[in-house]
Amino acid sequence: MGYDVGLATVRPSPMNRLGTLASKTARNLILRFRAETEPELGPNKGLGWFPSFPDDIAMALMEEELGQPWQEIYSELSSSPIAAASLGQVYKGRSKENGDLVDVKVQRPFVLETVTIDLFIIRNLGLVLWKFPEELDYVNEGENGQQFSEMMRKDLPQVDIPRTYGKYTSRKVLTTEWIEREKLSQSTESDVGELVNVGVICYLKQLLDTTGFFHADPHPGNLIRTPDGKLAILDFGLVTKLTDDQKYGMIEAIAHLIHRDYAEIVKDFVKLNFIPEGVNLEPILHVLGKVFDQALEGGGAKNFNFQELASDLAQITFVYPFRIPPYFALIIRAIGVLEGIALVGNPDFAIVDEAYPYIAQRLLTDESPRLRDALRYTIYGKSGVFDAERFIDVMQAFENFITAAKSGGGEGLNGDMAELGILQSQAEFTFPRFLPSEFQSKQPIQTRAALAFLLSEEGNFFREFLLDEVFWIFFRRKKMLLLANNSAYIAYLG
Repeated sequence: MGYDVGLATVRPSPMNRLGTLASKTARNLILRFRAETEPELGPNKGLGWFPSFPDDIAMALMEEELGQPWQEIYSELSSSPIAAASLGQVYKGRSKENGDLVDVKVQRPFVLETVTIDLFIIRNLGLVLWKFPEELDYVNEGENGQQFSEMMRKDLPQVDIPRTYGKYTSRKVLTTEWIEREKLSQSTESDVGELVNVGVICYLKQLLDTTGFFHADPHPGNLIRTPDGKLAILDFGLVTKLTDDQKYGMIEAIAHLIHRDYAEIVKDFVKLNFIPEGVNLEPILHVLGKVFDQALEGGGAKNFNFQELASDLAQITFVYPFRIPPYFALIIRAIGVLEGIALVGNPDFAIVDEAYPYIAQRLLTDESPRLRDALRYTIYGKSGVFDAERFIDVMQAFENFITAAKSGGGEGLNGDMAELGILQSQAEFTFPRFLPSEFQSKQPIQTRAALAFLLSEEGNFFREFLLDEVFWIFFRRKKMLLLANNSAYIAYLG
């Protein structure tokens, strides 16, 4: 007797049972994670499910790690922790050196020994999603935060990353800038939607941009709305680094998804390590086609539910040689958190719809040959025929990206992403009248930013791209006209 996994009916096997065990273990880990990161659910007076450890031990650890009593470093320190979790607890203090308010995180005693058994079990189940030793090194966490801060300051200055005080940071004590905090997930301010959009761009930039340095722990407690209406991101202990193949492969897969080219998506999944090399792809192609057809039903790639798609992909792992790579499991969690926060205030929120403008920006501005090919594919599709509506769609998405990059307090901060759309003269962009009708849209693009990009140095490739298409359109029309004239002349002579 088989069981229905929503895709096919199969007979249970030892591997299926192992998958179920792994699934239950993963669910328990998620519940544990939820208990840690949602203090309002816990019994310890707002500190969470994990009780704080004694303050005298925390103070002694500060002295041992920093080489002097805490009173020599902080002029003020809360008498008890303001938050506690499985790995440590946090105090609010004030720097004696400059008077700055600071966040002091102290690691729980013997935490590495405590998690050793958990770590052994998780590794033996093949569920290693993060590296505990790195997450337990607060020096590493502080350096991660500084790297993120520099990245955001340049491109998205409306994203706040707390500054690390390296002088007062060690492997077990982390001192960072204090940020007044209201969880984005609990805020009732009118700009929450804009901040979620900024968060989407922020995480896509980490995920798909040049560095590939990805903050893999965006739970609701780490996404903050600041009093001046900015998005702040906390806690950089859990990060991952994506390779160029992973970054480009995901963008290529999205381009193939837009055109429902499932045969190419299956190949993308091999490159992205979802499917082992040498596996017969035909059975997987068939089932993935069903999954994506169902996900795309009623609105296309921009409107499918990412979490439902992730769940369907997870089901495939029970039946086929298909797996969710650890790096992608972290991505699913990050996107799921952003989607969950957004859906509270906007039931119509679609993560892919919000992500597409960033994808369009990457396709238009990245000089990588792989992404140049992906841009051509996005507009021409597998048929190789220029799709004017798809071209309009990409340019409108780019305009939407510029709007989003300026939101959440970013207007006037001169971030590099927002400045892609700066144009001195404010003229509406329309296609030249000499272009054929297939370039015209029933709804013209209201896109000063797109015009600015086309006229900029960054838009050089796309200008050449358009000129090539214009040349071939005129060439084809000229050829057709010559053929028509020749036919008429022959008929006349006959």
